[in-house]
Amino acid sequence: MINHKKEFWKTKSMEEMTARQWESLCDGCGRCCLEKLEDEDTGEVFYTSVACRFLDIVACRCSVYEKRAALAPECLFLTPEKARAIDWLPVTCAYRLLAEGKDLKWWHPLVSGNPDTVHQAGISVRDKIISARHADPNHLDAYTIDGLI
Repeated sequence: MINHKKEFWKTKSMEEMTARQWESLCDGCGRCCLEKLEDEDTGEVFYTSVACRFLDIVACRCSVYEKRAALAPECLFLTPEKARAIDWLPVTCAYRLLAEGKDLKWWHPLVSGNPDTVHQAGISVRDKIISARHADPNHLDAYTIDGLI
């Protein structure tokens, strides 16, 4: 029998979720932590292969998560409203999927029960990116990527 309490994302709206449930939706892919460039004329957003300086590029998790507001004021604090409005969230992002009325993918840790499936499925940025600590911030356009997101 399926434990529906365990599958809270199927029975609760994003607003009804506890803070712990909301945080657990993050699959640890690291895609949202990539630097992005926006075309001023079209508004189109381009991802780069450069991650925030605070992203642990192996674990694909923020190394300063609890202090990120102070250390990285440009970091986005995602809310249900923002999840519905931001069109640059990765198409695989659980927050975006739920905002679009879709279910989580098989590799999501809440579904698989294993935090490594996001890496095994090739969804995470592990082994695909560099840290902003090693990139020229004045030439991020040289790092634009296609297909990862």
